[in-house]
Amino acid sequence: MLSVKATAMVALLCTLAAVSIGATLKSRGAVLGMPAARTAPAAQAQPAAAVTPVPPKPLVSREPEADELRDLASRRLLMPVQGYDALKLRDNFDELRGGIRRHEALDIMAARGTPVVAVDDGQVAKLFRSVAGGTTIYQSDASGKIVYYYAHLDRYAEGLAEGLSIKRGQVIGYVGSTGNAPANAPHLHFTIFVLGPDKKWWKGKAVNPYPYLAAR
Repeated sequence: MLSVKATAMVALLCTLAAVSIGATLKSRGAVLGMPAARTAPAAQAQPAAAVTPVPPKPLVSREPEADELRDLASRRLLMPVQGYDALKLRDNFDELRGGIRRHEALDIMAARGTPVVAVDDGQVAKLFRSVAGGTTIYQSDASGKIVYYYAHLDRYAEGLAEGLSIKRGQVIGYVGSTGNAPANAPHLHFTIFVLGPDKKWWKGKAVNPYPYLAAR
């Protein structure tokens, strides 16, 4: 028979073993019974950042090409003010107006009411009244590549209308001083615009008319 001391030792060992086995089973049960790990919710899609549209660059008027200027010279444009002596024509295309902007036109001085004629065959592209130009005419040539601009008119010729075909030498208006022209200095403000590929009458490059009119 075991002694009392040995019996006590065996009991202690059995107790410790039971505790260890219980803890192990409890731990294993916790592991086996653990609910499946939940998948982390997917990140919510963020709305796309608003994209600010980039405005198109303004159209830059190009310089006329040499062949366009040669074509213009070959047309032998008429003097736009009826009866005006080409020898009296003065080149004021590059003069400054208001000290800050180029004139980019010729001022042809004449008595109020003097007939203004079409310098070339073409079509009335636009009849326009503005603060600066007053009563104006934009006339396109037959190709639509060139626009002739007549400003400060006293009035239009009777029957003139947008889209109307007009002939070289046809009376289209009369010299005046409308717009910002001095009332005591009636004249025709005349220039030539060479248009870009889009052929917009308001987007042309100004060309000095002097060499094309003085040659007359």
